[in-house]
Amino acid sequence: MKPEKKRPRIYVCHTLYHVYVSLLKEMTMYQEDGKADIALSDIFMDFGDLDERLSRADIFEQVYRLHEVRDRDIPGLMKYKENHHNVLIHLINRLIYTKKYGKAQDRFFTIDFKQYQDIFVYCDSDAIGYYLNYHHIPYHAVEDGLDCLKHFDAAHQDNEGHFALKAFLARHNLIFIQNGYSKYCIDMEINDDSFINYRFDKYKVIPRKNMEESLTSEQKRTMLGIFLPDADEIVRRLAGCEDCILFLTEAFPNVTSIREQVAKEIIGEYCKGYQVVIKPHPRDDVDYEKLFPGCIVIHGKFPIEVLNFIEGIHFKKAVSIITSVMSGIRFVEEKINLGPHIWDKYEPEENHILMNQKWDELHPGGGAYVQK
Repeated sequence: MKPEKKRPRIYVCHTLYHVYVSLLKEMTMYQEDGKADIALSDIFMDFGDLDERLSRADIFEQVYRLHEVRDRDIPGLMKYKENHHNVLIHLINRLIYTKKYGKAQDRFFTIDFKQYQDIFVYCDSDAIGYYLNYHHIPYHAVEDGLDCLKHFDAAHQDNEGHFALKAFLARHNLIFIQNGYSKYCIDMEINDDSFINYRFDKYKVIPRKNMEESLTSEQKRTMLGIFLPDADEIVRRLAGCEDCILFLTEAFPNVTSIREQVAKEIIGEYCKGYQVVIKPHPRDDVDYEKLFPGCIVIHGKFPIEVLNFIEGIHFKKAVSIITSVMSGIRFVEEKINLGPHIWDKYEPEENHILMNQKWDELHPGGGAYVQK
């Protein structure tokens, strides 16, 4: 009896950007290799009716919803993450945590991942990574955001102490480390490795810009139809914005009032004298229209990169804090990332000290980073 033929691919997505990259890959890399499936995980965000729009576009064979359960929502699991100030106890607890967290997803996952030839996972640090390793299922990791390792190398920074030992244990599936270090992670796809000061044989460089530039006009229209069914209305609202500033917000800090204070500082100090257009992060719940009645707020959950596909959109400047999307947008003359130090005024510095350190390493002096 012949073994059942496996389905070609599935993408496990946690954000709109992940869906965007999955579409790029399907449109430019795998057109002759059969249709893939895609799973939208609810662990970070509500995708709304995106699954329906994806189904209508007919790019993927199946569009699934995936329910990943956070560790804090699994009874008895968080005790294994408590600090006992003892390396041996921490190691034993991590061994137990790794297995229990992966096994716990069995009750919630309805997708048979063993039926796929290739599995692409964004944010394998979440439940899906533990699940696949628990069940010994090989997969490909894909970077969470554009060049995200530049600003926060989670694998190294989450495992800063005794990293070599932890990486050894991860290679033998005793504990789990994200971003390529787990035993069943085949490789990790990244956009660029020029800024990485160490070598890791699992990094696989596939530039996003090359995929974007190879899209046909029809594929760009398909992308807009999926993410921006009201593209005409957005173009109307942005008409005449050649001298405007685009403000891209963040979904953190977690406290809404702090995000409001930070936005007031940025708009008051860096956007003075300009018409301001605000594009809220898909997980940012601040009511910017109420907070800034004189600003234009672009509503809708979509990755900002899709605006590249609309003719006639242009901004004088774009300003954000640490978002990695700046390198991917081509309708702005000057791009300014202010850096995480701006948050130090509003909450304890230790909340983002690792991001501060990484920012200072990349941008000596800790100031804003400007691209033209």
